[in-house]
Formats: sequence, structure tokens, C-alpha cells
Amino acid sequence: MKINLVMIVKNEERSLRRCLKAARPLVDEIIIADTGSSDRTREIAREMGARVVEFAWVNDFSAARNFALEQSDGDWNLVLDADEYLRPCSRKGLEKVLKGRQGMWLGGIIRYDSYRDQEGISQSTSVLPRLLPRGVRYTGMIHEQPEGQYPCYQVPLAADHDGYMVADKGERNLVYLEEAVAKYPKDGYYQFQMASTLRNLNRLRDSLEYFRGFYRLAEADGGYRAGGVVLYLYTLLDLGTGECLDEAAGIVEKEESVLGNWSDFCFVCGLFYMKRVLSDVEKYIELLPNIEKCWLKCLRLGERPEMGGVVGTGSFKAAYNLGAWYEVSGQEELAVKYYREAAKEGYEAAKGRLREMRRK
Repeated sequence: MKINLVMIVKNEERSLRRCLKAARPLVDEIIIADTGSSDRTREIAREMGARVVEFAWVNDFSAARNFALEQSDGDWNLVLDADEYLRPCSRKGLEKVLKGRQGMWLGGIIRYDSYRDQEGISQSTSVLPRLLPRGVRYTGMIHEQPEGQYPCYQVPLAADHDGYMVADKGERNLVYLEEAVAKYPKDGYYQFQMASTLRNLNRLRDSLEYFRGFYRLAEADGGYRAGGVVLYLYTLLDLGTGECLDEAAGIVEKEESVLGNWSDFCFVCGLFYMKRVLSDVEKYIELLPNIEKCWLKCLRLGERPEMGGVVGTGSFKAAYNLGAWYEVSGQEELAVKYYREAAKEGYEAAKGRLREMRRK
């Protein structure tokens, strides 16, 4: 069995060496298509043993990916970006998994994305189809996806991704996404990517049109749908108007039976009920117990990185929110209990609240 690493790159001298060093023990050959680097990217790639080919950029990520894949003779092709770093894995164990399943299928890897937010640095996970059998190609000019209706099964590969920490490609991607949405107006995936990009650029009001389009068009089994629903809810809560909260209420009610066993969904539902009650305490007081119920359910569900979502919604973030809830409602013993639970996992906000409570 031959496993090749196939990449497209441009000006990746910051991270490429680390990426290739982590992946090299798992692959037989490294093929890199450079799309016009002006730094030391090509030199670093060759130093690390890669075969470098040149591809003239044509504003189409799938075209570049497919050109790179055509240079590979691997039975399986591992596709990474230069800011993704594989965690240690046994080649023997990986081969065992690949040989254990028949037919055409895609291998999903867990990616841990680090990003900055109001709390400092957070992480989220997603399962991405990145181990492709020979012959599979990409489609889509941006946020490209493997072409064909192949099932995706998780393989024992995980990667850390730090790209969001050093560069925001939202403005760059927006140009491609506007073209893609105009060309494929009924594609729920492009609607989601457009909404997500606008949200990340803090254009929340502009993103709503595309979140609504995504929600209307996305297929029920689309791998991006669950995360899109949660981002849609966060956007409505961030805007916080009465109309947005009404819209969120309808989504929460509709999706409870679909996403109710996922901690990310339950976590945002807890935030929704809190905002809903605070918006009109007299009108929505009966929803008050739902806040506690949602975050307790998050802890029961626990962390499930293979399901995707924000790290902590099934553990320390939910525990901290419960602590805060119990503290403001005068239940000090329970507040300390859940703050301690979050603090044990290294959550600095919980440690800070415990210190404040001791001073009192």
C-alpha cells in the first residue's frame, strides 16, 4: 500500500517544515504543487524531501488540488494544508484501518483549530475528509470538497491547525465566495461558507441573509449542517434584537429533536434561554429552569471531538457557566463545585472566580 502526501502551497515558509516533519513518518512520497511562492517555501519543501511541481494559479482551489493529485501514484492520498500538523500515529495502525474496509470511501481526520476569542485562545474540532483513495478529485472553486457521494469514515489521524492564529483570510475568501454564491445560488454549502466568513469579519447583519439561505437549502445529512445551525444561533444571539430572539426560538424548537444530543447545540441553547429570560423576565420566567438544564445536559453528554464543535462545551465551559448561574442565583456551594470542576481542567476564568469568592 502506498500513501502519499499531496499539498498545494503558496508562501508557507512559516509552517511548512513543521507540517512535513510531522507527516513524513506516515507517507511514502510528498508531492507539493506550488502556486507562486515568493519566499523560501519551495526550498524548504525540497529540503524535506518533497517533489515540487509548479501550478499557475487560476483562481480555483479545486483545479490546483486536482493538478497535485494527478502527480501522485498513491493508493491513498493524504491532503493537508501547510498550517496543519499531524499528531503522532502508527503507520501500521493506519494501514490496518485502511485495509479493513472495502469499497470506495474517504478517510476523515479530526482537526483541532485554535483561534482567538474574548476568552483568549479557544479550540474547536471538525472531522474533515482528507485521506482520499486513488482517483478521487475535488470540486468547488473555494472551500473545495471531494467529488462524488462516497461515505466518510474516521481514521486514526488528528491534526492541530494554527492558521487562524496568524492570518485572517476572510477578505480574500470573500471575493471567491461572492462569485461562487452568484454562480450556484441554491448551493447550501456556499451559503454557509459565505455566512460564516461574514460573521468572522464581524458583519453579523450581512451574514443573516446567507445563514437563512443555508438553513433553507442545506441537506439534512450535510456534514456542515449541524455546525452551521449553531453558528446561525450564535449570530442571532449576538445581534440580540427581539426579532432575532424570536427567530432563534423557532430554530431551537425545530432542532431540539435533531441536535439535542450534541453538547455544542445544548450549550448555545443555554445561552439562548438566558438571553430570552433577560429580555423580558415577566414574559419568559417559565423558561428559567431551561438554562440550568441545558448546561447540565452538556456535562452529561461530555466531550465528543469526533462530532465537531467547540472544545469545552461538554466540559469546562459548561461547568463554568453553571458555576456562574449558581453564583448569581445565590447557590454558593453549587457555584464552587462547578467552578472547581472547570478549574481542574485548567480554565482560567473559573480559577479567577474561585479567587474572587475566597476574598469575599
